[in-house]
Amino acid sequence: LACPDVLHCAMLARLMPLLTLLRAELAFGTHPLLDRAEFSLEPGERIGLIGRNGTGKSSLLEVIAGRIALDDGELQKSGGVRVVSIRQEPELPAAPSLRESLALWAELDSIEDDRVRWRVDARIVEYLHRFGLEGTAATAGLSGGERKRAALAGAFALEPDVLLLDEPTNHLDIDGIERLEDLIIAGSPAVIVVTHDRSFLDRVATRIVELDRGMLRSYPGNYAAYEQRKAEQLAEEAVLNRKFDKFWAQEEVWIRKGVEARRTRNEGRVKRLEQLRCERDSRRERLGNVKLNVDSGERSGKLVAELRNVTKAFDGRVVVRDFDLRVMRGDRLGLIGPNGAGKSTLLKLILGTLEPDAGEIRFGAQTSVAYFDQLRAQLDLDATVAGTVSPNSDWVGEGESRRHVVSYLADFLFPAQRAESPVRMLSGGERNRLLLARLFARPANVLVMDEPTNDLDIESLELLEQTLQDYSGTLLLVSHDRTFLDNVVTQVLAPLGDGRWREYVGGYSDWLRQRPAATSATPTAPAPIPVAALAGADPRKPPTRMSYKETRELEQLPLQIEALEAEQRALAEAMSGPEYHKRGGEQMRKDAARATEIEQALEVAFERWAELDAKKNASGRG
Repeated sequence: LACPDVLHCAMLARLMPLLTLLRAELAFGTHPLLDRAEFSLEPGERIGLIGRNGTGKSSLLEVIAGRIALDDGELQKSGGVRVVSIRQEPELPAAPSLRESLALWAELDSIEDDRVRWRVDARIVEYLHRFGLEGTAATAGLSGGERKRAALAGAFALEPDVLLLDEPTNHLDIDGIERLEDLIIAGSPAVIVVTHDRSFLDRVATRIVELDRGMLRSYPGNYAAYEQRKAEQLAEEAVLNRKFDKFWAQEEVWIRKGVEARRTRNEGRVKRLEQLRCERDSRRERLGNVKLNVDSGERSGKLVAELRNVTKAFDGRVVVRDFDLRVMRGDRLGLIGPNGAGKSTLLKLILGTLEPDAGEIRFGAQTSVAYFDQLRAQLDLDATVAGTVSPNSDWVGEGESRRHVVSYLADFLFPAQRAESPVRMLSGGERNRLLLARLFARPANVLVMDEPTNDLDIESLELLEQTLQDYSGTLLLVSHDRTFLDNVVTQVLAPLGDGRWREYVGGYSDWLRQRPAATSATPTAPAPIPVAALAGADPRKPPTRMSYKETRELEQLPLQIEALEAEQRALAEAMSGPEYHKRGGEQMRKDAARATEIEQALEVAFERWAELDAKKNASGRG
């Protein structure tokens, strides 16, 4: 149907789903990931997509992004909808700097409109800064966290209608995760995010969609609301299945009665039994849970490690300064802080694998350490799954706890036929489960776990929590998962800056209440800018050396542009509202005039930004 006017078109667009999945089917081999699944995404929704490892969450995002075709069914998208997708391990185009790499990724050279090109380039610089990165930074040698933050900056710079995020919190520190949460909440794109971070889902999600046995089930609200509703639903499903199985068993008894009964049997009842058998065979049972159990073995001495006035520096940068710490048997210590703060260095000092530059470290007796490496460096990709857990033996454990390695691997959801598969064939989540299987295969009275939650589904994560809560040994844990920290640790080590560290009682939430107040305020966006404030700029002037005033102006322009764009969005939303006509002709004329002013102001601001940025680059080369 044709729209009667522009405002009515805008209203209709807001009511239509951005994308719809109809009777979607997708399978790899004989295992269906989508089984006539249906789903729709509304403008402004923030959806948390959850499900067990291997159920097809990443594949579903690839379908929506247009990288994978459905086997059957249909994906419908509203006209002109822009979808941007960030994978678990994003790859950036090769370029001398991050800014140039993201310009290639955003295909800036293909944008013919100069203003649009400047706008995207300016937003790339702005969002790199928001994620704590410099546009001039070299792309070679970036860490996983830096690559993830750069890719996120590029995604937000493109202003998509739909943003797809696959495990975006992996490799991000807590500050980076909270910054991402703020941007998603404040932004306008609809978001579908796959994550195991329950705190993230509780703060960001407006709806939870679970991919379970090929079907997509929707639950309004955040993760906490989902947990309650899901528990009720599983209980209802169990009751229905028991009733179905009882009725099916009764019908099977009836069909097996004597010859005389079969001669006089009701043919309708026979057909019904055949249908029951089909339904029973097609019912896909819920996947099992990982079975975790860690043996703390022989008790360690009362003292595990004691650090006195310990200092450690690398290339002149002090990461640990004059630090005192006593780790006692049974302590549950969580290390938090930004990437690069020195958490891994502290772990190595406590374990004695790294010598301090100054100070003294004393170690306790009878400690047996098991170490979980977030980089999975312990895994030989050419080794088999069974050989990784139990090299040179078919058995795990000793005495009464001795078990065959295939049986042991089944506890970690590895079927018997996968035992001889090479490690390189495993997914990220499977490799994490394999590391846990290897870690728990031997007794250890000191567990050291560096980011153990990456790539685990939420159910396995919650089971790992329970296992660690029951563990009687000493636990040293590095994690950016706030809920996991709250549920597992009783002490927190956090950096104060300049190599100084402090111990706090409790978990992450307790640290939030106890930490020192921030020393500097976060800058806020200015109020709406009148056009006159930007009218004096002449973008045609040749670049010369930057003055202090121009440097300050260049720093403030992204905030001014953001404020103008926010006002523009708010005004457009108000003008497309169903009650807008009731404001009267005078107000409508004022709003239309202001909309024109904002458009002009944005054009001037982007041109001014391009001029000053070119001058800055020219000054830097000079």
